Amino acid sequence: MQKKEVLKNGVRLLTIPMKGTQTFTFLVMVATGSRHEIQENSGISHFLEHMFFKGTKKRPTTLAISSALDKIGGEFNAFTSKEYTGYYAKVDGKHALTAIDVISDMLHNSKFESREIEREKGVILEEENMYKNNPMIYIDDVFEECLFGDTPLGRDTIGTRENIKSFIRQDFIDYFKSQYRGKDVVICLAGNFKNNDVAIAKKYASIIREGDKNIAVDFENTQSEPCLKIKIKKTDQINLSVGVKAYSYNHKDYLTLQLLSIILGGPMSSRLFINVRERKGLAYSIHTQADGYRDIGYLTTTVGTSLASVNLAVKTIIDEYKKVKKILVGKDELQKAKDYLNGKLVLTLESSDSIASWYAKQEVLDYKNNLTPEKFLQMINKISAQDIQDIARQIFVNKNLNLAIIGDKIDKDGLEKILKF
Repeated sequence: MQKKEVLKNGVRLLTIPMKGTQTFTFLVMVATGSRHEIQENSGISHFLEHMFFKGTKKRPTTLAISSALDKIGGEFNAFTSKEYTGYYAKVDGKHALTAIDVISDMLHNSKFESREIEREKGVILEEENMYKNNPMIYIDDVFEECLFGDTPLGRDTIGTRENIKSFIRQDFIDYFKSQYRGKDVVICLAGNFKNNDVAIAKKYASIIREGDKNIAVDFENTQSEPCLKIKIKKTDQINLSVGVKAYSYNHKDYLTLQLLSIILGGPMSSRLFINVRERKGLAYSIHTQADGYRDIGYLTTTVGTSLASVNLAVKTIIDEYKKVKKILVGKDELQKAKDYLNGKLVLTLESSDSIASWYAKQEVLDYKNNLTPEKFLQMINKISAQDIQDIARQIFVNKNLNLAIIGDKIDKDGLEKILKF
């Protein structure tokens, strides 16, 4: 049973014991990310995440930090998104205190040494090169840039090369002090742990500085017509993402949006997989996803195809969007999508790290509906075919439509004619 305790400094402590597992996950999530940055320090959230692994007073080097968990077979990592940053360690439950101590030590006692900052600049620049040279991954960033423009939501989380090269030690100290404060921190213990592990985690959590909640810049949606964004790059395959602005994760129809994405491009029997791959042979991989932020979200379909097939692929996807507006989803197809989502959730949430992420993410983002997996599935099962059609009619309209492409020799004029409902 999940338990939540709010400490005096505002830190939220979640404890989620799990029967039948030997693993333990310690996860710290902070409500800060690239959306909390300004243009001048774009990328600092992600860079700061890297710097927490570069040495503390107790463990002065990266090797000392990694060795502490490697020698017990633990997994550990961190991640930065646009609205939150996370740090975790997953270990055998008997080593829970080690996981808690290492992550807490990193977040409390990192040195942010200037020489390590200079060294890490090269690492992050190569990380950027890696992503931009993988169009299947980079297309997600290009699509969000198309959706949100030159705003904190539209900028790459990794930041600009100019910023990465210019950051100095004081920048990290200032940003850390302004963003990593009690009310923005969620600490989660999930899996196999003891009461003493909770007590130690609480001790570490209690020394986090107090402070008001971080403020993210609001997104003002001014789009009034379809938008096309092309990143010119010579590649063997054209990668594209075509979708629409939609609902935030706090919107009443967000779960319906998730279910619609499953129907359109979830499993191998979904509409777009069958139509684009199996019937027309236009692509090897195609996938539809729904994602949300605090005040806006989107649904999009990503695909890799040949230059000769780009226009037909885009037209086929938009035609499926139109179809779900006009014709009610059949009873069997709707139930199949619900069963698929149910099954995937059960498989995912068998592990302590997935359970920790499920609850901590909702908490750190202040979800209005903080759902257990059981409640989530109950709400999914209540969604009707009419609900699906209603939101399809709301979101699949010209003013929401966006298309991002990575490739060369793109038929821009032809795509602009296709890009409409």
